[in-house]
Amino acid sequence: MTAGDPRKVSLSRSTSESSVELELDLDGTGVADVSTGVRFYDHMLTSLAKHSLIDLRVKATGDVDVDAHHTVEDVAIVLGDALREALGDKTGISRFGDATVPLDEALVQAVVDVAGRPYVVHTGEPEGQAYVVIGGNYVGSLTRHVWESFAGRAGIALHVRVLSGRDPHHVVEAQFKAVARALRAAVARDPRVSGVPSAKGSLST
Repeated sequence: MTAGDPRKVSLSRSTSESSVELELDLDGTGVADVSTGVRFYDHMLTSLAKHSLIDLRVKATGDVDVDAHHTVEDVAIVLGDALREALGDKTGISRFGDATVPLDEALVQAVVDVAGRPYVVHTGEPEGQAYVVIGGNYVGSLTRHVWESFAGRAGIALHVRVLSGRDPHHVVEAQFKAVARALRAAVARDPRVSGVPSAKGSLST
């Protein structure tokens, strides 16, 4: 893709554990239509779309009667694949983005580089957050796994730091909102950027 081209992608993925259909538009307005069978995850992905201004449609089914893990992971994988494909050769984008977002007592910083090199640093969740069950079937440990699966497939470096937080719902939601705002900045087209935003003239894919 080159500057000015539509940055829209439709992808699907099916395994014995889940089936995922996903559409993404980087130049959207934050419209979301999400159904994964994990209602709290739906809420988080809708928030991600809203605050990143990325239009997102996700229809997923999976073995949530066994565990939400497979469906949550597979949706994150397809979301990462879609972001990587939609970014194309990354001509004219800002590349970096950062945001610090509060949600009542919770405060989260997210920083992203969409250069093509996957890396995740995830720190600061309160003790016991990984074992909390939110909304009936979303386990707190899934949040880090979402970032690892998403960033690995998208080819982005992602740092998420939970600076404060007590309520498990707030701790997760603030992360999704902070990542959304960081992505919004990183994938934005910058009219002052000529070519690829790298001193070496290319970004790894």
